[in-house]
Amino acid sequence: MTDSPSQDDPELQADIHSKCVNRFIELANVMKDEGLEPGVVSHALMSVSGIYATYAIAGNSNGLNQAGVDKLTEFYRKSLENIQRSKKEQAREA
Repeated sequence: MTDSPSQDDPELQADIHSKCVNRFIELANVMKDEGLEPGVVSHALMSVSGIYATYAIAGNSNGLNQAGVDKLTEFYRKSLENIQRSKKEQAREA
């Protein structure tokens, strides 16, 4: 993508987020289908997420200070809680 979508359009941002998530899941499934254990793939995705989040926040030359690590950790925690809540709701509806 060369042009950034409007940060003011939550619906568009949610759609882009969903498409990005699906691309990562597709790649993870390819790796699994190539014979890698799902746990190894998951660990690699977590590692690269941390690396890329550090880059997105601090740039290429700097790491995060402790406050940045804490903020990112809290973001991951909330994201994981939302995922688990959604999974439970889907299971109840099935």
